[in-house]
Amino acid sequence: MSLRNTVTRWGSVAKLLHWLVVFLIVGQFVLANIAEDLPLGMEKLGVLARHKSNGITVLALAVLRLLWRFANPTPALPATVTLWQRRLAQSTHVLLYALLFAMPLSGWAMSSAKNYSVSWYGALQLPDFVTPSESLFNLLKQTHDTLATGLLLLAGLHVAGALKHQFIDRDGVLRRMLPFF
Repeated sequence: MSLRNTVTRWGSVAKLLHWLVVFLIVGQFVLANIAEDLPLGMEKLGVLARHKSNGITVLALAVLRLLWRFANPTPALPATVTLWQRRLAQSTHVLLYALLFAMPLSGWAMSSAKNYSVSWYGALQLPDFVTPSESLFNLLKQTHDTLATGLLLLAGLHVAGALKHQFIDRDGVLRRMLPFF
């Protein structure tokens, strides 16, 4: 398997970056739900610290994914894919990338507005984005929650499209991104 993409297949680097982000995003939703149910205390702060660190990791991986995508050809969709499906796929990918940046940045700004520090797994202290402000925190929390809902819906659309290609169209599009194929 090639490290780089070709015009027909995703390379192993693109696949690795894709599946790492998927794994982390699923973990982010799990951590957020766990933290929401915990009372304020050390356990909740620990879960939120992991959530923040994972978010910063998603941001770094999104930067790497975008750079890798610009440096490699994007595999072409099969000729049977209609123009509206191509546009939907392109729009979905653009929005997914935008959310991979917006989610961690809004979370980081939200923490700054609440005067909570953000570090990357305790190894790197990140600067505050904004000065503390309760009203800004509330706005950013609502924004972060709305973006999370959007990400969940958009990821669902992305998965539905991949499953359609696999089980209805049977055109191999999904298999190109699966590991070990």
